Amino acid sequence: MPVAVPEVAVKTAHPALSIGRLVLPAAALVLLALVSLAMGKFPVPLADVVSLLGAKLLGLPSSVDQTAQIVVLQVRLPRVVSALVVGAALAAAGATYQGLFRNPLVSPDILGVSAGASLGAVLGIVLSLPVLAIQLLGFAGGLLAVGIVYGVGAMVRRHDPVLTLVLAGVAVGAVLGSGISLLKVLADPYNQLPAITYWLLGSLASVTIGDVSAIMPAILLGLCPLVLLAWRMNLMSLGDEEARALGVETRWLRPLFIAAATLVTAAAVSVTGVIGWIGLIVPHVARLLVGPDFRRLLPASLMLGAGYLLAVDLVARNIASIEVPLGILTALIGAPFFLWLLATSRRGWT
Repeated sequence: MPVAVPEVAVKTAHPALSIGRLVLPAAALVLLALVSLAMGKFPVPLADVVSLLGAKLLGLPSSVDQTAQIVVLQVRLPRVVSALVVGAALAAAGATYQGLFRNPLVSPDILGVSAGASLGAVLGIVLSLPVLAIQLLGFAGGLLAVGIVYGVGAMVRRHDPVLTLVLAGVAVGAVLGSGISLLKVLADPYNQLPAITYWLLGSLASVTIGDVSAIMPAILLGLCPLVLLAWRMNLMSLGDEEARALGVETRWLRPLFIAAATLVTAAAVSVTGVIGWIGLIVPHVARLLVGPDFRRLLPASLMLGAGYLLAVDLVARNIASIEVPLGILTALIGAPFFLWLLATSRRGWT
């Protein structure tokens, strides 16, 4: 019996976002980045920011005040770049997980990647390891957690594979969370515990350009299959039986998508700490704007995620006399949105 293919699943149904449609969002993102470079405890005129960046790009000397150059190039520029990269990465991972699990209410930590990364980083802090080692432990912990979840899912074959992965992720995440709590109890309450708490709330304050350069290969590697196989994600969102009927081999495609999204998430979380809700709310907003076609949804999520985290970081740096951790602000925004989503979502989702 032939399978009815929804419009979103047809490869030629919706063209990917054209270059022309990306110009306006990209211009808005650039403007937001310039404003972020200009605003802060030490304000710098926007014209000086543009002049300074132009001079640096052209290799020319700049007439901007030396203090302003240090603030813009050494303090704020790494934060802006990291906000763009991490926000885009988390939103892309969220869009992938939501399409893969056919549920707009899941996020990148559904399989325990954030819990695993947190446990690895907290362990590094308790052991008083250098920053690079803490980041590597966080990255490895995120990958290992999802590997354990997928291993458990592979052993349990009597149930729906998607449901098995979700339940295994909840269980493994709970175990990892208990490990984090134990390490917090054992940590030095004067030095290590504040660092652990701050890391678990997420921040861009200590991220450097070197950190961003270190995670970029992993993020780009994870994004490549998502971009190249975007139309297959449309078929995966129909369910395993329908996807197989349309010629998609779900047995290798699902682990590929999970590995790609996990790699992106683990790389981002390893340098910024846990920044929640971006992978949940941004893909849903993108879906409302451009529809469920993953070839449109992925670039829209990338740009919205980058802009969203950049805007949140701008607020975090200026809302109070001390910097507010990003996890607090994203939760304050994300939790009400999540409740609204629960109240207004329909039974079916496409």
